[in-house]
Amino acid sequence: MAGLSAAARARELGAEPLVLEKGDRAGGSMLLSSGVIWRHRDFDDFRAECPGGDEHLQRAIFDRLDEGLDWLESLGARVTEPGTGNPRTVGRRFDPRALTDVLIRATSGARHRTGWSGTWPEGPLVLATGGFPARLARERGLLLRANPWSVGDGLELGRGRGGETAGDLDEFYGRAMPAVDHVAEADFVRLTQLYGRYATVTSEDASERFEGEPTWSETDLVQQIASWPGGRAWYTVEPASLQERVRERTVAAMIETARAAGAPVREEDGRVSVLVRAAVTQTLGGLRIDAHARVRGAGSLYAAGADVGGISTGGYSSGLAAALVFGRIAAESALG
Repeated sequence: MAGLSAAARARELGAEPLVLEKGDRAGGSMLLSSGVIWRHRDFDDFRAECPGGDEHLQRAIFDRLDEGLDWLESLGARVTEPGTGNPRTVGRRFDPRALTDVLIRATSGARHRTGWSGTWPEGPLVLATGGFPARLARERGLLLRANPWSVGDGLELGRGRGGETAGDLDEFYGRAMPAVDHVAEADFVRLTQLYGRYATVTSEDASERFEGEPTWSETDLVQQIASWPGGRAWYTVEPASLQERVRERTVAAMIETARAAGAPVREEDGRVSVLVRAAVTQTLGGLRIDAHARVRGAGSLYAAGADVGGISTGGYSSGLAAALVFGRIAAESALG
């Protein structure tokens, strides 16, 4: 989202950007997402949800997301749902594949290189390498719920040029997934186990228990599970909660996807227990930028998307929204 948005906005402003894609396809982790791009309905809620984040960056997302969504539609992106289904948030859902294709078409005239590795170019450079979820998942023995190429190239380049960092580099946004060895990219959304609020959550060896109520995003719950042995937990659900709905799915339906995927499932007296694993979707720490997307301390270096840290610190906000807003801002600043 960040890189393609920056390139499309640069083309719109008359530039001919060079787009360097490390993977063998465009779209990054945006292509693997649910396609919902959102912001908090009220800015005070944004601050309360992510209390450690940079208020100026949060304000930019809050103020500029709606125009960014309108811009996507003006490029030809079709909205599949006009809302988020969450009263706390506002936004729009797009089909990720179709949105990726629209942004690629909008960069017509730009030079694209896939499978790139080599020397970084001189001059204004926008880093949009997706953070380092693949590296973090590998280092901590967790599942990866993102593209495999985001290993921290942007972060390391930025730090190598004197760039500052922001946020906690160990903090991540993730989801609970069935406790299996591998989840295919096509199943990242379908297999998500998003019903921790209806479950009793204990570590696999029963030595730990999640106390209290998880936040609505359940990111805090997933990070707690990640700290337990093996990054695994049992979700135990009472019979009365099986028909509760989370978005368009029931708890029972999500459990069945886990069972079909091969995760251990136990049933006793009507209660159902599912073994889940913490999975890393997006790192929340990264390079520190100003409101113009410039990396602090690194000269003509800009960053957007998950390469930026210090926006969602302490909570959760839309990574696609931040990528869209600061991808556009980075292009405008680099050409200003």
